[in-house]
Amino acid sequence: MASEIKDITIQYEEDGKVLVQELDKDILSKGAWTTILFRYVQWDKRKEAFGPEQYSIRRYKKAGGEYKPQSKFTISSKDQAEKIITTLGKWIAEAPDKA
Repeated sequence: MASEIKDITIQYEEDGKVLVQELDKDILSKGAWTTILFRYVQWDKRKEAFGPEQYSIRRYKKAGGEYKPQSKFTISSKDQAEKIITTLGKWIAEAPDKA
């Protein structure tokens, strides 16, 4: 568990081997409830190599001084990511301006 937002990671090692390698992250919201978008690759044992890039949106809640995972959604491919970007772009463009 991390006590600071900047220390939250999805990098995961087992027996000295990196199984989930975090490539980048963007903190989307901060506070007691924090949302982070991660870019990462996962080790494929069969291929003995990292697989394709994946993306994950994760929510954390700060309790007892530590950020604890609450929920996650994995965007499993670039194609799915592009569809999400396109749809959100369309919805935002169609939304009435609220000033």
